[in-house]
Amino acid sequence: MIRCILPVVLSGGSGTRLWPMSREYYPKQLLALSGGGETMLQATLLRASGLEGLSAPIVVCNEGHRFLVAEQLRRLGTHAPEIILEPVGRNTAPAIALAAHAALARSGAEDVLLLVLPADHVIADEAAFRRAVTSALPLAAAGRLVTFGIVPQGPETGYGYIVPGAGNAIARFVEKPARAVAEGLIGEGALWNSGMFLFSARRYLEALSIHARDISDVCKRAWQGAKTDSDFIRPDAAAFTACRSDSIDYAVMEKVEGAAVVPLDAGWSDVGSWSSLHEALERDSLGNALRGDVIAEDTADTLVISESRLVATVGLKGHVVVETKDAVLVAPKDRVQDVKAVVARLKAEGRSEHALHREVHRPWGSYDSIEQGPGYQVKRIVVKPGAAISLQLHHHRSEHWIVVAGRARITRGDEVFDLEANQSTYIPLGIKHRMENTGAEPLQIIEVQSGSYLGEDDIVRFDDRYGREGTRG
Repeated sequence: MIRCILPVVLSGGSGTRLWPMSREYYPKQLLALSGGGETMLQATLLRASGLEGLSAPIVVCNEGHRFLVAEQLRRLGTHAPEIILEPVGRNTAPAIALAAHAALARSGAEDVLLLVLPADHVIADEAAFRRAVTSALPLAAAGRLVTFGIVPQGPETGYGYIVPGAGNAIARFVEKPARAVAEGLIGEGALWNSGMFLFSARRYLEALSIHARDISDVCKRAWQGAKTDSDFIRPDAAAFTACRSDSIDYAVMEKVEGAAVVPLDAGWSDVGSWSSLHEALERDSLGNALRGDVIAEDTADTLVISESRLVATVGLKGHVVVETKDAVLVAPKDRVQDVKAVVARLKAEGRSEHALHREVHRPWGSYDSIEQGPGYQVKRIVVKPGAAISLQLHHHRSEHWIVVAGRARITRGDEVFDLEANQSTYIPLGIKHRMENTGAEPLQIIEVQSGSYLGEDDIVRFDDRYGREGTRG
């Protein structure tokens, strides 16, 4: 019997329906949305940690999220994780195939059970989740591909359904039915399709080769051409980009013989919209879920999130109000699915708010654009202890750095010198420069930029400990 369980966390996707908090380069799975201190990615790993025979996890994520994912795993104290970077998103069937190849490469000839978990789910009853996984182990060890079906709370039309057959067999899948059909499915004992799975790595690859041979072949080539870069595994980009996009449900689960479903009743939510997050959060006696600096007067059945300032509501019922440093969303709860139209409009108008927050995270820390005007920009920069920005120059702007807290080692042309709080320096246009945090506390710097162009693509990198040499922005 296969005893080792290897969590595979799928951390792709951009979560556009949770804008303005979730953005292309900082999506919902990297946010602490559920009210606890952990992000959704971290919570996913923690809820699996109570299982016996657990191996170090594999996380499959977008190339652009790699440093954020690595930092969140580091903060969690995750031992020896593997992070696979998808050059492009190709849905779940190829992503899981890469993870299966990685798992077998790690374990050698020995097979391993993959516990596949999306990184953006909320599960209130983690003990029930672990019991469901434990009950699925004998099925997966016997070679069956197991999925977990959520005991439905009502005729939800936004989810796929699984109709169970005899025992743990799957009779059929139904994709996002109309309400009347959903009501009938619930009457048959149907379950919501959770997107969580447990199966042998070898068995999955075998099933994929039978039912989606093209995906199987492409993923095998991409894995064989993979390179290891620092903490990351990079499959061959050209090979993987040629892969067609398909979900594990369409590619494998709906076709394979002997697939099984295990019911899960654990307070599950995929947090696919602001209304579903409202349902997942703790609410007061009026049905309000309030986060941050909020005053709610004559307000009921409403979600209010404040990130950076006081938000006050009067006379609202059944609404969502979400404030971030650079955007505010106000919408009736029954219209939150239309948030994606706002994101599409931002893209069409060439704005950046669909992709980036005002505070942008980098592998060395973060910067926050606190003021901007014609020919100037002011940023608050935070550099983590031991970290450094790349050695770089700008063609169109100069910079003035003022140290607010911490100790900085500055490279400016041929000079190298240290600065402490209340000291400053000037970086002329066209001069190579770098700042490094040599202290034990975060380095905080106010940067004043001036010049004819202040875009982030006016960065030429010469040396970078995070592997970004030669890149811009």
